[in-house]
Amino acid sequence: MKLLKHKMGIVRSISVLFAGMFLALFIGLGHTTYAQDADKKLITVYDRNTQSSFLTDKKTIGEALADKEIELDPRDTVEPSRDEELIAPDYKVNIYRARPVVVIDGTTRVKIMTPYQVSERIAKDAGITMYPEDETTIKPSDDFVGDGAGLQMTIDRAKLITLDLYTNKTQIRTQGETVGEMLEEKGIELGVNGRVSVDVSTPITEGMEIRVWREGKQTIAITQPVPYETERIFDADRPIGYKAIQTPGVEGERTVTYEIEVKDGVEISRTEIANILIKPSTKQIQVLGIKSGPNALTKSKGAQYYTDSNGVSHRETYYDLNMSVVMNACGQGGFYEVRAADGIKVDRDGYVIIAANYGRYPRCSVVETSVGPGKVYDTGGFAVKHPDGFDIATDWTNNNGI
Repeated sequence: MKLLKHKMGIVRSISVLFAGMFLALFIGLGHTTYAQDADKKLITVYDRNTQSSFLTDKKTIGEALADKEIELDPRDTVEPSRDEELIAPDYKVNIYRARPVVVIDGTTRVKIMTPYQVSERIAKDAGITMYPEDETTIKPSDDFVGDGAGLQMTIDRAKLITLDLYTNKTQIRTQGETVGEMLEEKGIELGVNGRVSVDVSTPITEGMEIRVWREGKQTIAITQPVPYETERIFDADRPIGYKAIQTPGVEGERTVTYEIEVKDGVEISRTEIANILIKPSTKQIQVLGIKSGPNALTKSKGAQYYTDSNGVSHRETYYDLNMSVVMNACGQGGFYEVRAADGIKVDRDGYVIIAANYGRYPRCSVVETSVGPGKVYDTGGFAVKHPDGFDIATDWTNNNGI
């Protein structure tokens, strides 16, 4: 009996030993797998009506999709692009599959394969120029044999006419059926003394010329540029100093017509009577990197020293005030915003707003800071003891976006 108990004890000891070894091996393998996966990027793919996710260690989105054997036609569109370098921890990737579209432009009929859903992009793929006044309709193709499965886009062209508006002759496009509808579409009010060269009920025809003038007082027309807006995207995965134009901005153009009254050769009044947008502006999309290094100023540090590329040491502190008044300098017109990623206040061009010693760093001068390129808008008493010091505008204490 004693011998049997001794043998069972040996068996239990061996079982515990093997169990411990197995558990250690399992934990080790688990840690190894986790360490390997931690270096990979999570990709979520939206392809037609399906969604899938996977981890990858590939360099670009295109390589990652190819590694998962997700087949792409050269005419398919991938957003972000196939060449996008994988530097963020996760990505959402949309695949827009090319399908047949027949574009009907008057007597012209063009069949293309395109992934785009927007009329302007479809027309561009077809090599057809469209204008803002043109209208389109998109519907499933009703000619399955001739077109194949796909869509049909029909372009309703606006008529091109010449408008002599208060001595300023301009070519415009209109969907108006009559002269009166064209005037209403363009926001032109004749008023009591306004005159038009043809009856307002006259049908609009391609290439016709219409003259509009005002009796009595003189009028002048001035062509003015329409500035483009800039939308900034702050990328927390790009290092500070990274700056790239994703979409270039393009100025637009408008014609502004004034009625002026002149007495004894001197203009005594001026009234705007027409304002026509000739060409709309295109918004500029700018990407700015805001990924700070380990030496960046933070709320917890409160103050620190930062040495710039010229070897100058700057004592950095932060403050949290409404910056609207000082932002009237440097052409900002009171505008500024708070970077959502880190709470730093920046101007319209993405420069960090700072206070500095005007004697060394004049207002509107650009300087280096630990949280990115800065611009001097303000000063303060700190500059007496720290002539190279920078006070950085933040939203760290009030947390109110101001």
